Amino acid sequence: MVEPALSYGTISTIGVVFGARRIYGVPPSLCQDRMIFERTEEHPGARFLFILACLVVVVYGLKAAAPILLPTAMALFLAVLSLPMMLWLSHHKVPAGLATVITVLIFVSLVGLLILAGSSSVTVLQANLDLYQDLFVQRVGAVIDWADSLSDFDITPYVTTAAIMDLIDPTWVVDLVRGAIGRIAQFAGTTFIVFLIMAFMLGEVTVFPEKIRYVLGENGGDEDRFAKVVTEVQTYLGIKTMVSAATGLVLGLWASVMQLEFPLLLGLIALVLNYVPTVGSMIAAVPAVLLSIVLFGSVPHALGVAMGYVVVNVLFGNILEPNLLGRRLGLSTLVVILSLLFWGWAWGPLGALLSVPLTVMVKIWLENTHDLRWVAVLLDKSPPPVPVGGEAEAV
Repeated sequence: MVEPALSYGTISTIGVVFGARRIYGVPPSLCQDRMIFERTEEHPGARFLFILACLVVVVYGLKAAAPILLPTAMALFLAVLSLPMMLWLSHHKVPAGLATVITVLIFVSLVGLLILAGSSSVTVLQANLDLYQDLFVQRVGAVIDWADSLSDFDITPYVTTAAIMDLIDPTWVVDLVRGAIGRIAQFAGTTFIVFLIMAFMLGEVTVFPEKIRYVLGENGGDEDRFAKVVTEVQTYLGIKTMVSAATGLVLGLWASVMQLEFPLLLGLIALVLNYVPTVGSMIAAVPAVLLSIVLFGSVPHALGVAMGYVVVNVLFGNILEPNLLGRRLGLSTLVVILSLLFWGWAWGPLGALLSVPLTVMVKIWLENTHDLRWVAVLLDKSPPPVPVGGEAEAV
């Protein structure tokens, strides 16, 4: 028996396409797109390649459009943080325009003070860099002499101060901070654009719910789902910011108690890096411990500084924050590291700082989407909840 040249499914598809074009006046391009999607549904391999190609295009678009998307993401981040203040002013009969201006001015002042404080501390650090480097060389030499005195074996021909200095360059910390501050200073040139976008976003707060209600029409479930996503994102960013501010304040005070120089800068570093769970707290402790070694040359003092960072991050990061955020807003450590690398590659240091909030936003949106909820389960740090029956909850 000779196989037909066209299958019944293909003939039906062609008939639907030409019928739609003839009866309803559907454009040919739309009909062709419909045929493409139907073919990909029939062939899983083609569907996978199609999704992979779309993913490559999206990733390239994120990288290429960074000068536009990064200020927009920063504005969205600040707008979500300032939304409670905006709503509080509106609730107290303050006109919407005036409430927007007051909110933006307050956040401009806060961000400006943070950048100014960090820049001034880095300037002083750069001025004393040679002194710190000489002290670091002395500390390394003292450690070598101490290690040599522990045994009869002479290690000085094999382990020298110069060799260790080649492996451990103390200037990398300053170069890292200097580079980050430099990128922030470059971004300060677009600060006006960021706060302008933020102002317009806040100006849409009163009318945006009506727009969403009109667009969704009678789909009340979609409207509730959208409101839930917005509420959860706002809750996450608000709690994360408060915990980060408390972490930076306590660690700055701890640095001052331990008589470390630049406690304000160390507190700011802890505040900013606390947005990156697990990894950020470890990175924030490195400058403080190195500074302790340089200034005091005492292992117990350095251990005391490190212990303070560990205690604060355990209390705030592992106890307080999970209880406030709940289980559903957590990310696995692997996802945190991968998101840090991806957003850092795409948008630079500021993208790395926004990596976890952006990933959490995506996760919240996926959790409220039935078809893609399984992706949110993969991003979560915990396994899916197990009901009473003993089997994992289906997604």
